[in-house]
Order: sequence, then structure tokens, then C-alpha cells
Amino acid sequence: MAGAGGGSNDVQWCFSQVKGAIDDDVAEADIISTVEFNHSGELLATGDKGGRVVIFQQEIENKSQPQCRSEYNVYSTFQSHEPEFDYLKSLEIEEKINKIRWLPQKNAAQFLLSTNDKTIKLWKISERDKRPEGYNLKEEDGRFIDPNTVTALRVPVFRPMDLMVEASPRRVFANAHTYHINSISINSDHETYLSADDLRINLWHQEITDRSFNIVDIKPANMEELTEVITAAEFHPHQCNTFVYSSSKGTIRLCDMRESALCDKHSKLFEEPEDPSNRSFFSEIISSISDVKFSHNGRYMMTRDYLSVKIWDLNMESRPVETYQVHEYLRSKLCSLYENDCIFDKFECCWNGNDSVVMTGSYNNFFRMFDRGQRRDVTLEASRESSKPRQVLKPRKVCAGGKRKKDEISVDSLDFNKKILHTAWHPQDNIIAVATTNNLYIFQDKVN
Repeated sequence: MAGAGGGSNDVQWCFSQVKGAIDDDVAEADIISTVEFNHSGELLATGDKGGRVVIFQQEIENKSQPQCRSEYNVYSTFQSHEPEFDYLKSLEIEEKINKIRWLPQKNAAQFLLSTNDKTIKLWKISERDKRPEGYNLKEEDGRFIDPNTVTALRVPVFRPMDLMVEASPRRVFANAHTYHINSISINSDHETYLSADDLRINLWHQEITDRSFNIVDIKPANMEELTEVITAAEFHPHQCNTFVYSSSKGTIRLCDMRESALCDKHSKLFEEPEDPSNRSFFSEIISSISDVKFSHNGRYMMTRDYLSVKIWDLNMESRPVETYQVHEYLRSKLCSLYENDCIFDKFECCWNGNDSVVMTGSYNNFFRMFDRGQRRDVTLEASRESSKPRQVLKPRKVCAGGKRKKDEISVDSLDFNKKILHTAWHPQDNIIAVATTNNLYIFQDKVN
């Protein structure tokens, strides 16, 4: 598998770290709900169902020992959202973090957006390693001094102190979504971002919290006529006027904000005709797109539906240029997956640094990688059994039926409670972060 650096040499993935408790009985609040690297890859943020954000920082590599790969250690932990109650609608608003997006770094501090179902917050993450001393009108413990007792003026100085990382909320963007927010995406103009819920997409300015512009509204006048919902939305990485949004019907619409203020008329519609031979009761459910991601170069976009990953060329709307089957062996199991609600799971997908490999999750804590150049794929597993330092991950194979080979696992013995919905790839290196239920696994390519 070629990695972020490309090339035809096979990348061997090996275990690096695992974060989180080992206990079998998992607290609901500890379930990871989003994973995101920042633009340099030095920081890795996770959000969970308890409304917490945990940021890991990559340690500086030891230059004298290149085989010692840098590890990620906890940098900052803070409570981003609290549970709320909407008294007008008698609805509980849970604190679960749906998405985290890092802003491009402009100074020493880092900024990120985090959102739950209703409220988006802008957080500043900053370091303090000095503190002021020698005030004229107050003691070191903060008590004020009577000005009449001051006989000499002192110049306050900064003294070194232990490093302290502070997370402070700088803006709160609220009251703009009637339905649950499923996406936030930062624009390449570095000034605006979008937020999408089931029926509307809003455009925000990062400095203005009390108003947003509604740029897409698919809510019908009569809700009984509702046929589809918005499932994901993202800005183009280079063209600040272009964004896409996907729907539960398996379509992707590309919109240009230069055309009109309300982008109800799309510029392009990406849709693949359905294969009549695969038509079933579940066709519409499994065609719903759970994630859409532009490639870093902006030429392609990737979509994830229940059974496959598709790569679309922005210049060709009629069909995807590449289709990868993630777990085709589940097609015969759709009935039981419908009964246990797994068919509604929303898997995310991600690109590697140079867009040559794509990755997405599956069940049984499996995750899949597809090498676009070599048309090769691999299934790997995130498990405690293969979590010795620098242990190479063995490719896994699932037997769909017939005689099972020695190293294969039967499709009937897959654990559907163990699923990898959230994955992230370091923007420059072959380092990936994979979230199982309440654990974060970090894997790196093997260094010889």
C-alpha cells in the first residue's frame, strides 16, 4: 500500500499507541464521536459523546535515533459542550461533539471549531510559560495594596513558570439550526465557514456570532412531501465560492455562491444510475451518503455510502471514476443489519497526504485502505491483541461463504458492535488515527 509519500513500495503499518480505558463496559460519555488532525499534523483532536475535546500533541522526534518515532501525548482536555434543554420544544440537546475542524494557524495560538447538534463554538488553545511579577498595587497572592503605602515604583517582570495550556471559548455561534448539525467546513478564504443540518446550510463569518446567511434550504412547504435530507457538506479546498453537499438519496450537489445568494439551484449534480440487478428494499437506505471529502488538490471528491467508497472527478457528473467495495460481503446480511439498526451507521472516509490512498472504517474494528494507483486494497484491524510497540499489522480477510481458509474470518462471526466510524490521516506522514468505540489507535508505517 503506497502511503502519504506515494511510491510503489509496500507500506507496512505497525502499531504505535492506543489511548483510552481497556474496560469492556464502556461509559456512553467516553465513546469517541470525531477525530481530526490539524493542518501540520502536530496536533490531533478527538471529541466524545460526553462533550469533551481531548487534544494530543506529537512529541519532537529524537534526531539521533530516527527509528524512534514520535508519539502523541495529551496536550489539553476541556469540556466543550454541556447538555442543554430546549424549553420551547421540550427537547434535550445532548452534549456529544459531532465535528471538530481546525482553523489554519496564524499565530502562536491554535483555534478550532467544535459543534454539537445545535451550537458551534470557537476555541482558542494557547500556551503560557511565563507569569508577571512585581506589581505595584497588589501582592503576589492578589491582595490589593493601599496606594498611600507605596514608597517606590517597581517595573513588573515576567518570570518562567511550568507550561500551562489554556483552552478558552472565543465565540459561540448558536440559534441558527432547527435540525441537528451534521457538518462544519472552513472556507479557504479563512474568514467564513459553513454549517449544515438535515435541511439547511448556513454560512457564517468567523467574527460574527449573531447572524448567519442561509445558502441552502431544501425544506418543503409541506413536511409530508420531504423525500431527502442533507447528510454532509464541505467547502472546496481552494475555490472559496464552491461547496458540495450530499443527500440521503445518494446524490451530491455542487453549488457556486457567485450565482445567487440562495444556492437552491446547483451547478452540478453527481449521481450514479442504480444497477437494476441490485435493486432491493434496502437500496435507498444503503445509497445514502454518510461522508463527502474533497481531495487535497481539489480535483476529486470522495463519497462514502453504506457498502462502498466512490471517487468522483469534478469534471464528470455522470458516474464516479473509481468505486471501491468496502464490505460487499454484507449485502446478503442487510436484513439483519436493518433489524439491529447498523444499516444506519454513518462511516466517514479520508484521503492520505497526496491523495493516492483513501481509508474508511468497517465492522469488527476493521478498517480498509484503497491504493488508487495500484488498484490494491487491504483490510487491517485495530485490536488490543496486536498492540505491542511497532508490531506489524497483519492483513485480514473475510470469508463471505463456502470453505473458510485458515487466516480468514467468517462473515457470520463479525462483531457489529465493534465498528470504526471515524478515521483521520496525518497531512504529511504515514500516521493514521482510528477510533474504535472508546479507544483511539494510532498506527505508523514501519521504519526499517
